[in-house]
Amino acid sequence: MDIVKDLSTSKGAIRCIDMHTTGEPTRIVLNGYPALSGTLLEQRAEAKRSHDHIRRKLLLEPRGHNDMYGAILRPDTELTTCGEAHMGVLFMTNDGYSTMCGHATIALGRFLLDTHDKTVFPKRDEVHFDAKTRAASLGLHCPCGLVEVTVPTNEDGTRSDPSRPVSHISVPSFTTGLDVGVELSQDLRWPELGERQSVTADFSYGGAFYCFISAKEIGFPRGLKGKVDIAAMNTATRLLKAAVNSNPKLRYLFSHPDHDDLGFLYSIIVVDKEAGEPIAQSTQAETDLCFFSDQQIDRSPTGSGVAARVALSHAKGSPSATQRATYHSLVSNSLGGRGGFIGSLHDEQGQTKDDFPIVRVLVEGYASYTGTSSFVVEESDALGDDEFLFDKL
Repeated sequence: MDIVKDLSTSKGAIRCIDMHTTGEPTRIVLNGYPALSGTLLEQRAEAKRSHDHIRRKLLLEPRGHNDMYGAILRPDTELTTCGEAHMGVLFMTNDGYSTMCGHATIALGRFLLDTHDKTVFPKRDEVHFDAKTRAASLGLHCPCGLVEVTVPTNEDGTRSDPSRPVSHISVPSFTTGLDVGVELSQDLRWPELGERQSVTADFSYGGAFYCFISAKEIGFPRGLKGKVDIAAMNTATRLLKAAVNSNPKLRYLFSHPDHDDLGFLYSIIVVDKEAGEPIAQSTQAETDLCFFSDQQIDRSPTGSGVAARVALSHAKGSPSATQRATYHSLVSNSLGGRGGFIGSLHDEQGQTKDDFPIVRVLVEGYASYTGTSSFVVEESDALGDDEFLFDKL
């Protein structure tokens, strides 16, 4: 038997398709993942409890790397059953399971429109196609809730049109804290702070909880322009995240009003409002550097971070909060703007108990295919199921 066919059909093989959004990978699991039951959040808990070795197998070395990202398709959830969603998904990081992911949603939008394999996407024929706009609409059930995705298509709606951006409307997003002082104990300070013992940051939710802080505030006066000292910023954001998480007085900043499973600080995003150029008829731009999960670095501008960022601008009463804005990562900024996300206010949903506006945000971006694969573990493999990250050995 041919070795390629042998590996792809071997017992325990997990078949995936790989995509990227502004360089940020999404490894989409198509076949080979065990059955999960219950609500999507219950499925997420079961994946963490009983099948985490599969996440490690797909994302960590030797089949992945520290910054690999993954998505597990879940066709049977409470929202797909009642007809509100076409597909459910669980998101995987280097350290666990996130509650929302904008870059992966953009990739999944294209893939779900392009596939006609009913064993992978049973509700494919239920996706609505608008011949006038040449776009298809589908509901994606993410752990944080229902996300409405619009995918541009060819003339008959059978394939996506990669020349136009995929967009999605976020779950209700809101600010939780403005200009919050974060005290830093001696063991949680970094060299660039000098003599300072605290920093000031903003906190907001866009499907996951984010802490936003300017590069200058954490001791990097050049911001995110030119060559960025990633190692130093990694240290600073890691210590800042630890300081927030260790302070019980700050717990309210990442407490979700509806689900305890959503209540954790996912990321520190370093912001530079003076870096980056506007694209796609937007009026303003900024560049962000996102450290999420276990200090994983997002190559994309971070879609759920854009939702949280627009909610934050609206809470601050920025005159430009209702306008289209460009959000760059270091990658898109270095490529002359290619791959930047566009964020804009979609609608208002009310106010939080702290009188911050609750909004939904339209996020636009591009994703591309990079390949397909079947992952296996041979019986003779000296590592077996013991995956690793080299810098953490």
